[in-house]
Amino acid sequence: MVGEMTNNGRIRQAFPGTRDLTSTEGSEYGPVEFTREDVDALLHERIKYKSKYNYKERCENTMDYVKRLRLCIRWFQELELDYAFEQEKLKNAMELNEKHCADLEVSLKEKEEELNMVIEELRKNFSSVQVQLAKEQTEKLAANNSLGKEKEARLAAEKLQAALTDELAKTQGELQTANQRIQAVNDMYKLLQEYNSSLQLYNSKLQGDLDEAHETIKRGEKERTGIVENIGNLKGQFKALQDQLAASKVSQDDIMKQKDELVNEIVSLKLEIQQVKDDRDRHIMEVKNLQDEATKQNDFKETINELEGKCSSQNKEIQELQDQLIASDRKLQVADLSTFEKITEFEEQKESINELQGRLEEAELKLIEGEKLRKKLHNTIQELKGNIRVFCRVRPLLPGENASDDAKTISYPTSLEALGRGIDLMQNGHKHCFTFDKVFVPSASQEDVFVEISQLVQSALDGYKVCIFAYGQTGSGKTYTMMGRPGNLEEKGLIPRCLEQIFQTRQSLRSQGWKYELQVSMLEIYNETIRDLLSTNKEAARADNGVSPQKYAIKHDASGNTHVVELNVVDVRSTREVSFLLDHAARNRAVGKTAMNEQSSRSHFVFTLRISGFNESTEQQVQGVLNLIDLAGSERLSKSGSTGDRLKETQAINKSLSSLGDVIFALAKKEDHVPFRNSKLTYLLQPCLGGDSKTLMFVNITPEPSSTGESLCSLRFAARVNACEIGTAHRQVNVRPLDYRLSLG
Repeated sequence: MVGEMTNNGRIRQAFPGTRDLTSTEGSEYGPVEFTREDVDALLHERIKYKSKYNYKERCENTMDYVKRLRLCIRWFQELELDYAFEQEKLKNAMELNEKHCADLEVSLKEKEEELNMVIEELRKNFSSVQVQLAKEQTEKLAANNSLGKEKEARLAAEKLQAALTDELAKTQGELQTANQRIQAVNDMYKLLQEYNSSLQLYNSKLQGDLDEAHETIKRGEKERTGIVENIGNLKGQFKALQDQLAASKVSQDDIMKQKDELVNEIVSLKLEIQQVKDDRDRHIMEVKNLQDEATKQNDFKETINELEGKCSSQNKEIQELQDQLIASDRKLQVADLSTFEKITEFEEQKESINELQGRLEEAELKLIEGEKLRKKLHNTIQELKGNIRVFCRVRPLLPGENASDDAKTISYPTSLEALGRGIDLMQNGHKHCFTFDKVFVPSASQEDVFVEISQLVQSALDGYKVCIFAYGQTGSGKTYTMMGRPGNLEEKGLIPRCLEQIFQTRQSLRSQGWKYELQVSMLEIYNETIRDLLSTNKEAARADNGVSPQKYAIKHDASGNTHVVELNVVDVRSTREVSFLLDHAARNRAVGKTAMNEQSSRSHFVFTLRISGFNESTEQQVQGVLNLIDLAGSERLSKSGSTGDRLKETQAINKSLSSLGDVIFALAKKEDHVPFRNSKLTYLLQPCLGGDSKTLMFVNITPEPSSTGESLCSLRFAARVNACEIGTAHRQVNVRPLDYRLSLG
């Protein structure tokens, strides 16, 4: 390989392992290149001798070998120097680059400070321009308002004048009619007088007729008097109308006078300006005439000088006025330029602000779309995995509960991956962390909760089986979450909101050819007994001992559907009908007072809505089921203080919830046998927990420090539920409607 020349003039090897064809091997002072093969050959070279005893030859060969070794060593030393020189050069270049980078950073900081100052100044200018623009707009708006008021006043005066003219014409017509009636009465009076004279000739024979004639005359006089009074009233009204018309004419004349005065003032100002110009021209002409006369008559030099002085003073005044006018024009131009620059600057800042706002809105939209996509992907993953989704809701502290910061046991992580999904619980100094599909803080409204489940409710209309149930200790807000507060529209629970959404969506899908039929049933499981809450027979609904005399059996068919025998099923067509049924069921539901809750639900409430849809255009049928369940609250006897019937209810509730826990444990461990038949509750929820259903559980907890143990148990149970895989839900399409017995899925 051919060596390359460095900056110091030395020849160094570029790549070892090749021979330099231009090397001057054997020269003591010339530049020499050694390759790896040359060095290896030199080190392993064995000196060959022609004669073993020729010491001179051996000495020469040895000297030659030593000389080549020295050349190789010198070449290595030079190569080492080259490498040291290159290293020093690179080090210096690196220091220069670092220094340059530091200078660039300092200059960038200075530029940034300058730009910040410029931006601050632009913001101040922008605010001042905004204030000035707002002021100008206000003045313009005030001028427009005054002009509009003037136009409205003029139009009102014209309308009033037209109305008064019409009223005057109408009054004149009525007056003419009254005059005609008076003339007719006068004519009649003349005729009566003539008739009276003729009657006087026959007084002896027609005395009775004369009396009647007198009475007729009196009536005529009374009518005449009434007509005269009416004419007087009409004249007064006519005079009043004339006065109003005159007043309106006066006001109109005043307005026109004001307008004429303004016009005259403008004309006078124009005339004054023209007169000043004419005076200036006249003085100039006089000066010229006087100058012409001065050439002819030298006797009037003094007069001419005076006139010239006057003319020069007037010219000076005119020049001063012209200078002032030019200065004013310049100031006006400068002001126009500055205004134009400010407007341009304002427009640029406005465009930059709009651009920044557009970027901000775009970023917010991307954030919202990303959050929607995350939720959608999360729901898709959960559906594919077949997991039961779990939402956690923490109720607010009630009046009388400990609300101090030291007593708070619940906190919410703020990390990005756990935000809105994590909850931490402190107990005895130990922190327990949980993560669910969604966590609602105490300030979350009923609307916020419903928004998260609205898509799941929509699945019921699409032909899926959907189950939503609330779990938690007594007093944690389960019934409030599901039913809400009666009479308060903003605090409606999930059940009323779900029904409103379903009816609204049903109405909107009619345009696509869909027709839906909805059926409702409501039951409660009280002391391991099923009660029909829609039953109209109160004795059948609830006996004295709390046990319904009628037996309601849970049946499963071959298609995997479940229905309750002899349960009342009601067709519904509006939310009003469903609200009436919910009120009826609430009155029939078992509630009681305990030490932990003033109005404690003593039974498991199951609301079922069966949806049958048919599309006339595609002849497609769908069947969906929506189960909304309010479980009774778990409680400890030591806290609830239950006795008698409350004690039996508590034992039955805890037993059914314990059976639910056993089912969840079996599902989590994927055991072959799942004990659904251990209680009526688990047997009824078998399609929701065991397979073809989209299931969501609300775990409700209370922030009260005294309930930390129960809250921890609820959260641990919810975590096990969230880990259960129950299989992927399937849509029910092209299935003929079942009988009127409502299925639970």
